[in-house]
Amino acid sequence: MGGFGRFLVKRSINMVIVLFATLVLTISLLGPTMDKILVDAIKFYVVEEINQKELQFQNLDERQTYINERVELQITTLGLDEPWYTPKRFTNTVLKVMVLDLGNSNYLTSDTGSPNVRDIILEKLPKTVLLFTTSTIITTIIGLYLGAFVANRAGSLWDRLNSAFAVFSGSFPIWWVGMLMIFAFAFTYAIFPSHSTPQTAPSDPSYVFDLLYHMSLPLITMVLVSFGSWAFMVRYFVVGILSEDYIFAKRAIGIPEKKILYSHALRNAAPPIVTIIALSLAASFGGAITVEAVFDWPGMGRLYYDAIGFLDIPIIIGLTYVSTLIFIVTVFVTDIAYAYFDPRVKVT
Repeated sequence: MGGFGRFLVKRSINMVIVLFATLVLTISLLGPTMDKILVDAIKFYVVEEINQKELQFQNLDERQTYINERVELQITTLGLDEPWYTPKRFTNTVLKVMVLDLGNSNYLTSDTGSPNVRDIILEKLPKTVLLFTTSTIITTIIGLYLGAFVANRAGSLWDRLNSAFAVFSGSFPIWWVGMLMIFAFAFTYAIFPSHSTPQTAPSDPSYVFDLLYHMSLPLITMVLVSFGSWAFMVRYFVVGILSEDYIFAKRAIGIPEKKILYSHALRNAAPPIVTIIALSLAASFGGAITVEAVFDWPGMGRLYYDAIGFLDIPIIIGLTYVSTLIFIVTVFVTDIAYAYFDPRVKVT
């Protein structure tokens, strides 16, 4: 097996180990609470079943006996009669989650009414992807051009203003800026809605436009907070490239400065920038809780927030696993890209 093949196998094994360790740690932390919540949920559903079927009992003792028997039967059927940490239950839970058999939610459902955790997450995932991918693309474009612009004017007023704005914008938590934006543009001027959850039904043809309109305020906020830091980062990489000998050679032969800046310097600074973009985008799926909770955006972050509030353990475990999976796969693909295109990485 060649160097790249060994590298691929090694990274694949590391990815599986990280996923397994994350899942084991999550289940270990939530295990005691998980059993209690599941038993309470079983009792709730048994009582609901009695009410829906309008079952009649001679007295309260008979009713309670029926409830206890039904609860015990469900506990035995689901395997809850054994502690969560027994090898059989623990292994079954880990293996099921790893193949995305996430079970059912205790309290939450999808828009179509499905309690299946996988259905709920798959319904919320595209909205998080839409918001954060769009934000990342816009922020990257602004950051690339602004960063390259100030890099070519290092030490100028523009450079100092960009650095000051990067520090200023990065000093405030995004949820605080989001609240100010809601107060200013949803209540004071009433340009955008205060809640980002569309009121239109998903089956309505105008739902897409309504969704994009509700997405505008969180999108503007995220770009406003982020583009200064991106521009500063791009400036840092491009300044180093502009001091290389081949850049001076291109200037000496009369290549236009704009072409040198955007076609040569920015292209050579692309690998670390692309890596940071990919990792930032992947990490945003786990860090979307505050943004989506503040703006009431119906994505994975808001789902995480609701699940924590309800202590919906299956949702919490499922979201933790999916977020980790997305991040690990992104790192894996980035490593493979570097190893494939950079011979120095293949042999490490």
